[in-house]
This record gives sequence, C-alpha cells and structure tokens, in this order.
Amino acid sequence: MRKNREAINWNRLNNGYTKMFWDQNIRQFWVDEEIPISDDKLVWNTLSVDERDVYEKVLGGLTLLDTEQGSVGMPRIALAIDNLDYKPILGFMGAMEHMHAKSYSSIFSSLSNIDRIDYIFDWVKTYRNYQEKLELILGKYNNIHDRMSLYQALCTSVFLETFLFYSGFFYPLYLAGQGKMVNSGEIINLILRDESVHGVFVGLLAQEEFDKMTMKEQELAYKEMLLILEKLYSLEREYTKELYSCVGLESAVDVFVRYNADKALMNLGFDTKFNIKDTDVNPLVLNGLRTDTKTHDFFSTKGNGYIKPMRVEPLHDDDFM
Repeated sequence: MRKNREAINWNRLNNGYTKMFWDQNIRQFWVDEEIPISDDKLVWNTLSVDERDVYEKVLGGLTLLDTEQGSVGMPRIALAIDNLDYKPILGFMGAMEHMHAKSYSSIFSSLSNIDRIDYIFDWVKTYRNYQEKLELILGKYNNIHDRMSLYQALCTSVFLETFLFYSGFFYPLYLAGQGKMVNSGEIINLILRDESVHGVFVGLLAQEEFDKMTMKEQELAYKEMLLILEKLYSLEREYTKELYSCVGLESAVDVFVRYNADKALMNLGFDTKFNIKDTDVNPLVLNGLRTDTKTHDFFSTKGNGYIKPMRVEPLHDDDFM
C-alpha cells in the first residue's frame, strides 16, 4: 500500500525547542575562509618535531571522525527519527560536520606541505585505534531497526560530539591558551560551539526515546549505553597514551576526556560517572571551552562571537565627499 508523504509545516511545529535549535545553528554558521590561518605559520615553525606531529595527527583524526559523522551518523539518525521537525536540524548539523572536516584541511594547507599532508591522511587510514573507534560507532549507526537500536545510535552520537572529539581538541586549545597557533585555535573554538549544540540537541532526542520505553527496556538501554561508553573510553585511554606521551600531556588529556564523558552523560539525562571537577582540568584548556567571544575588536583575530555582515553595499566616490 502506498504511503502518503508529509511535508514539514514550520507553522505547526510539535514542540517549543525545534525552532530554537534551528535559529541557533543558523546564527552560528561560519566558513573556514573567514579565519586567517596562515598567520600561524611563524609560530608553527618554532614548534618542535613532536609538537607538530601531535598537532597534525589530532587534526587528522578529527577530520576522519567528522567525515563519518557528516556522511553516515547524522544522515542515518535523521532517516530513523520519525518526527519531521527534527530532520532539518540534523541535516544542517551534518552539513556543518563537513565544514569542520574541511576546516582542518585548511589548517593543514596553511601549515604543511602536500607530502606531509598525504602522510598524515595515510596514517589516519591505517591507525588501528581510529579504525576500531569507527567500527564501533558506525556499527551503531548502520544497525538502526527499532527504538532500542535508535537509542544506542543517539547515545553514540552524543559520545562522539561531546566526548571523543575532545581528546583531539585538547592540544589546539592548550597551545592557543599559551598564545600559540591562535588563529587555528579560533577554528577549534568555532567547532566547539557547534559540537556543544549538537550534543545537547541529540541528547534531547535520546531522552525522548528513552522516556518511551518500559522500565525493563530502560534498564537494558542504560546498561548498553554504559557499555558503549566504557568501550569508547578504553580506546580513548589507549589513544591518549600513544599520541600525547611524547609531549608530556597524557595525564592531563585523560582528565579532560573523562570530564567531557561526564558532560555527555549529562546531555543524556544521567548522573556523571567520573566526577571530574572544573578545577581538575588544565586551566588553559578549560578556558578554551568557553564559547563566548575571544576577541573584541576589528583589528585582531576574528573571534568566535563575531557578527557576520548580512548586507554589503559597494562604496562610491560620493561616499567620500
């Protein structure tokens, strides 16, 4: 029997927050060309070989995760969600994941040569830790067939957006907090602002699905959610040790990872697991998590709270008379 298709009616949305999240995403829209990344080149040349290697590898990993989240994660979830109101927001968020991936390539092209860039992307493709993470994540996205599996996919998305990305964000935030690689750090701040909204929104969708379950189903869903978290954290600990030990930041990154895992649990409506306090996190990095404006004038680096001009009129000779 043929199914009659519905169109989303923006004049009769089903809840009070759909339009709010749509508007927030639109207000936050940005493109990587607006940030003068090449200004970081002088600082880049002063970094040690290990520092540059870590920086490039974390950006390579973030590119991989964003590519899959934009290509598979958000589209699969949008297809599985019944509520038409949520689909355009998920679609917009998916598009921004591709913007994030592109922005990392903009950083690469401003700082590294093509041979080095190719090396990093080849490394990402063969690095076992990244591939194991994606096998777990994509397994949840590609196996949505009922409410329980949809809930697991939503939880996995929240963990990616609010937890897994942050081990990669740590190093750019850490350097920017010292006044190094500030322009590249501004791009990370813009991405952080997006991911913060993504994690909250998808977390709300997960809570809605959870509330529709029976008590027995909720018990099972909660156990499965914790199992996903534990598997991902185990991979993050391994990744942190392998990548950050050469620059002496393994312990600090692990604290930051657990701090954000707790944030992900809160987005899902649950109590924290690791109980990491703000004071436990490296203060330079914690300050970088603040997504308000970092710069306040028109002559310094464009901050992540800048006002985008929506109408530009050409100047004429008469304007100067």
